[in-house]
Amino acid sequence: MSVNKKLAEKLSEYAVVKCEEPMRFHTTYRIGGPADYFIQPESADSLIRVIEILDEEQIPWMVLGRGSNVLVHDRPYQGAVIDMTQALNNYEFSEDGHLMAEAGCSLIYIAYEAMMHSLSGLEFASGIPGTIGGGLYMNAGAYRSDLAAILEEVLVYRNGKVEWLPADSLDYTYRHSIFQKNKDWVILAGRFLLQKGDSHEINELMISRKARRMDSQPAEQPCAGSVFRNPEGFNAWKVVDDLGYRGVVRGGATVSSKHSNFIVNASGTASAEDVNSLILEIQKRAREELGIELITEVERINWDDSI
Repeated sequence: MSVNKKLAEKLSEYAVVKCEEPMRFHTTYRIGGPADYFIQPESADSLIRVIEILDEEQIPWMVLGRGSNVLVHDRPYQGAVIDMTQALNNYEFSEDGHLMAEAGCSLIYIAYEAMMHSLSGLEFASGIPGTIGGGLYMNAGAYRSDLAAILEEVLVYRNGKVEWLPADSLDYTYRHSIFQKNKDWVILAGRFLLQKGDSHEINELMISRKARRMDSQPAEQPCAGSVFRNPEGFNAWKVVDDLGYRGVVRGGATVSSKHSNFIVNASGTASAEDVNSLILEIQKRAREELGIELITEVERINWDDSI
């Protein structure tokens, strides 16, 4: 597929459109090949119109937040990537503890805003470098909590309609939701219920957790967060450690010496294949030597379905 200039012009009526845009500029791994169309809608309405046009033209598309928790292949993506962060970034707190946040809102920012409103429940998200939409897609969490624990409903665009869906209908479990099996359902916003708390105590907890993260995670290096989900009864980092992979390098990719469930692009030159080959190698050895199945938390984009 090659870029259709007329299509790009049509889309530009509703969004900022960049053709053949390198995805490495839009992922926390700093990895990823060019997308035929990189689209930044101006509003929720323009987002829906963009999707309608792409569907009419039979152009594959995918939604992206801040590009964390993904590994995008180096080859060209023959389709459209829709960036949610420019349009869907409104939020509102109510006096009864409810929060409505659109999909493009930063999780970290919203967590701190909740603290400023003396609302507790989002402290765990104060170090997650993603968006509300991405967090709802994967049920982001930390410190034994997650978004599903405070979620009431999600605003979704699907089958040509916009509707609120109750949280208990969305198959939320550990790092899982119904959205992962329905990639054409677009998350527009979430509604959450938080609890009244003391802003000073909430802030102190967030500060202590930030210090802990800085000590134990490679925040200064390009990465996508935790690579593997924790298998039942095990910590993924401990499995990787037991296999001797802490600090191991493959091409430009390195298993972090700070936290072995992070694979980092320390050199700045790692390819998607470098990272993926290291993932597959670790999975194979964990399965064969320890009998443990390591499932990736990082989502691969523009890879063969067989991977």
